[in-house]
Amino acid sequence: MPVLQPIVNIAELLSQKGITDVVVSPGSRSAPLTLAVARHPRLRVRVMADERSAGFVALGMAQQSRNPVAIICTSGSAVYNLAPAVVEAYFQRIPLLLLTADRPHEWLHQQDGQTIDQVNLFGSHVKRSYDLPADYSHPDARWFIERSLNEAVNLCRLAPSGPVHINVPLREPFYPTADERYQYEKVRLIDSLPAQPTLPPEVWHELLNEWERNERILLAVGQLPYDPDLLTCLQQISEEMGVPIVGEIVSNTARNGLFITHSDTFLSGLDDALGESLRPDLLITLGNSFLTRNLKTFFRRFPAHRHWHIQPTVDRINDSFQSLTTLIPAEPLPFLQKLVADLDFQRFLQGDEDDASHEFLNQWQTADRQATRLVYQTIAGSDAQLTDWSAVQTVLDQLPAQSILHLANSMPVRYANLCGVDQSLQIQVSANRGVSGIDGCLSTAVGAALMTDRIVTLLVGDVAFFYDRNALWSAPVPPNLRIVLLNNDSGHIFRIIDGPSRQPELETYFETPHGYTARNTADDARISYQICTTLDELRSLLPDFFASSPQAKLLEISTDKHTNQDQFLAYKSAIGELGLKLQL
Repeated sequence: MPVLQPIVNIAELLSQKGITDVVVSPGSRSAPLTLAVARHPRLRVRVMADERSAGFVALGMAQQSRNPVAIICTSGSAVYNLAPAVVEAYFQRIPLLLLTADRPHEWLHQQDGQTIDQVNLFGSHVKRSYDLPADYSHPDARWFIERSLNEAVNLCRLAPSGPVHINVPLREPFYPTADERYQYEKVRLIDSLPAQPTLPPEVWHELLNEWERNERILLAVGQLPYDPDLLTCLQQISEEMGVPIVGEIVSNTARNGLFITHSDTFLSGLDDALGESLRPDLLITLGNSFLTRNLKTFFRRFPAHRHWHIQPTVDRINDSFQSLTTLIPAEPLPFLQKLVADLDFQRFLQGDEDDASHEFLNQWQTADRQATRLVYQTIAGSDAQLTDWSAVQTVLDQLPAQSILHLANSMPVRYANLCGVDQSLQIQVSANRGVSGIDGCLSTAVGAALMTDRIVTLLVGDVAFFYDRNALWSAPVPPNLRIVLLNNDSGHIFRIIDGPSRQPELETYFETPHGYTARNTADDARISYQICTTLDELRSLLPDFFASSPQAKLLEISTDKHTNQDQFLAYKSAIGELGLKLQL
């Protein structure tokens, strides 16, 4: 296809740049792009008819691989349907390459179908937008296309990684004739080497001195991918230097008897005296956003005197706690490893080889232990009733070791944060906490399962599940996917939030009860389906549920929203009493 050869070559360039996976949504205008990747011998192509779902499937794939995944769709409203996944990828820093077919620009506003203004359509929620030429006769046009593709893929990977949009106007004919073959020409590769920021020696020494000047140091970890080397480093910092490590379920700092994992419970409603006793002199943060409001409120109400934030680039100042004093341009793991080594050496030179005081660490750990007891007492006090919370605890207790857990937004991620997972199981936790919407949670889990042979468990509520069930429509569902559906017939979160729970419009305008089960959805998708209504039944079903199988499995857990509400209100009441019992 000599006319469309530069478009055909896009597939070869993607492959040469290390991209292996493409998600395609069917369309005619995008046919040249689709055929180019479909016929390429080294590209794996998945087809998803719903562009909104396709975007999140690609997001889940890139979450697991940490490598850009390309998405191809046709023109018009199809492009807008990618937007929810694009904004999630942008704020979660996930690399996606968006290849959107378009009509030639002269046909805009000429009453032609599927024609909208697609240039810069995603605005500031992509790292950069490119608009390719519709005509390729001049050599400069081909040079521009190759240069733009090289730059776009490099940008996807460059920290902070994220989505990049390439708009591709295409003229007819789109399809090869019977005697035409797709030939992939040699393409030019332009590599972009990552910058390695190195702190000047005088800056590094000042950071070391600042550490030594502060007695109460705390390290808080936002959302991060699972990294066993980082966990080892954090554990060393806590054990040797008496530093509390505060994390959440999405931080992948799992329960190990050392890390602080229940801060959301004991930081609720602190009086001034308790708050002051837990206030750090130096706060060090790393990772993306934090999940729980109580943790964020605490650090804003009792700000640290000094606050370092470690992130690979300094393009934006992330000052979520309103206390930032130093932004450190570095990857967290090598920075912390060097920090530990240099502090140890500095203390050796000074003849101070004793471990730092652990008093501050002990204060946080004491509070965390009492909060942990309160959480388990709340679950145990439910008289073995099946609730959303007891179901989540039961499921997490039986997760297969080294499996992947994807947490849907709204209540599932919050219940999981209260329950936690044990570090010895090496569970990799992911969630769409960039924008934190319920849309796309199921599709993201499908994408994750496509990239691994390990069991991928999705913990999801009923509204999020039914909202995104097109994820199960377009293609065979990967057999390693396990869907745990908490069905309380409503948007349960609105029943436990103070504002909407007190309104007479709660049920109709906020909870939106639906009366659905997932049985028909599971049958349509050809996945195994079971439903349970008691805690004993759930415990008996889980071993087989997590066993290997040639098909995906869906376990629907039916709970009562009023019982769920009573249990959570009892927990909130107990939190108030906990503050009086803390002996710090």
